[in-house]
Amino acid sequence: MSRMGSLLTEQRNPRSRGLDRMDARSIVRLINAEDATVPAAVAAEEDALVAAVELVAAAFRRGGRLLYVGAGTSGRLGVLDAAECPPTFGTDPETVQGIIAGGYGALVRAKEGAEDDAAAGAADLRERAPGPADVVVGIATSGVTPYVLAALGEARRAGTATVFICCSPTEKDAAGADVVIAPAVGPEVVTGSTRMKAGTATKLVLNTITTSAWVLLGKTYENLMVDLTATCDKLRDRACRILAETTGAAHDEAAALIESAGGSVKVALVMKKTGAGAEEARRLLDRSGGSVAKALEGGA
Repeated sequence: MSRMGSLLTEQRNPRSRGLDRMDARSIVRLINAEDATVPAAVAAEEDALVAAVELVAAAFRRGGRLLYVGAGTSGRLGVLDAAECPPTFGTDPETVQGIIAGGYGALVRAKEGAEDDAAAGAADLRERAPGPADVVVGIATSGVTPYVLAALGEARRAGTATVFICCSPTEKDAAGADVVIAPAVGPEVVTGSTRMKAGTATKLVLNTITTSAWVLLGKTYENLMVDLTATCDKLRDRACRILAETTGAAHDEAAALIESAGGSVKVALVMKKTGAGAEEARRLLDRSGGSVAKALEGGA
């Protein structure tokens, strides 16, 4: 058997061998049943997830970046997570970046051969000039993607911390990464179609890493998305609702506070709760490392 044929992600799923003879309801039930096993596989990687979150949060604190590298579905999921951080957490788009084999065009049209280009993986990462302040997260569900492994090798040579995400536990040491997250989701309903369970597991892992890291950086107040800037109707409405819920302010007062805070919900929240002006509220937030809770406690 070839090396690829031995990978868990390439095995046949015994529960779906009769897939082509099933009706629509049976297919839906089977896929849902298989998907239901994914959260447990991710939960089993809790220690590795915590280690990855701590690496990423430390990078953010020192002004470093999180660079995702992947091919195909893995690459698209990295780009997606990177794209969602600025609107969700008010972050600089340069702080979390996604690098996909084959470049921008591979986001909308598959470029299968791009994953085999190890030289391109190393070159694409070098272009971002990673250093000791950053973290590089390589995503390869099979665990053997040359593009990703080469990028991780380049990151190690640059002295950059590395995380490897794969769904083939037998390949977890292939990248020599500082942290390896390897949820064993098992064979796919359609053999080798890792956009399914492996893709779902990857999305859960990426959600957990960035959300947890940004929460540790003070990007939420309680469980509310407060580090946003009200720049469109949807966000202005959300900002007013957050301020009303946390301070009891009426809608019109909330809107006025947010305007005087330059559109910042965090600044407006601290202003309302402490009676401070906008500049003093910003000073309290700066002293607290951006944490609203700490700013309200005096910035300790």
